[in-house]
Order: sequence, then C-alpha cells, then structure tokens
Amino acid sequence: MVNKVTLIGRLGKDPEFRMTAGGTAVAKFTLATSEKRKNANGELSEQTEWHRITCWGRQAEVARDYLNKGSLLYVEGRIHYDSYDNKEGQKVYTTDIVVNNFQMLSGRGDSGGGGGASHGSHRSEAPASSGSGGDSGSSGGGGFDDDDLPF
Repeated sequence: MVNKVTLIGRLGKDPEFRMTAGGTAVAKFTLATSEKRKNANGELSEQTEWHRITCWGRQAEVARDYLNKGSLLYVEGRIHYDSYDNKEGQKVYTTDIVVNNFQMLSGRGDSGGGGGASHGSHRSEAPASSGSGGDSGSSGGGGFDDDDLPF
C-alpha cells in the first residue's frame, strides 16, 4: 500500500521548533498550495489549501535554521491522521503531512526564486503518536549530513 504526498508551496509562517521529552527535534509549519480554476461564470478564481507539515530529527533542525515565512518548498511525505480531546472535552481530528524529505526551491532567507537544496532521508519515520503530542519515542530523520549543504 502507498501513502505518499508531494507538494510544492510557500510557508505560511516561520517553523515552530521544539524538542520532545525524549530529546528529538520537531518542527511544524503550514504550507500553502494554490490552484487556479474557472468558476461557473467563466471567471478565473484561485483556491488555496493550507497543509500542516511536520518534520522530525535533523530535518526539523534544517527547517528551523533555513526556512521562513514565504519560502518556496518541495515536500515529499505521508499523511498522518490523529486526534486529541480539547479543553472542552471534544474530540478534535487533525491531518498532517509527515516529511520524508524536502527541497528548498528558494534561496536561504529568500521568499522567491533561486536555487534548491535537498534535505531529508527516505528512512525518516515519526514516532508513534498518542494524543496531541507526538512526544513519545525517538525519531529517524537521520541520514542528513551538513556536508551535503551547498552553502
């Protein structure tokens, strides 16, 4: 069976970075993708979708250091569904894209144009999450070496 997602879009805000209780780095951010269509009246309209993106391990550290709001990014990952109970006791369902690898399509600190550097590992696996956390266990995301950076 296959669970694979490929997206190209722009970051909606700077990545939120933290360390889990087990010492694993995690970065979360939103990625906007847009599609232009003609509506029933023949007018061109743009539909934007916002995707929740999660990076683990070394990829999270790279995201923290090199990505910012507006960065153009190519992402490969998998869909992960989760749920948690909010403060009112209601069950909230979430959908995230867990990154297997990503490539910056805009230069460092640049929100447009430019080269690209690939970051990631096909071995990257997020820890099994329970509840709202994802703090359990340790994560992959290894296989990335600073010497691979073109800058």
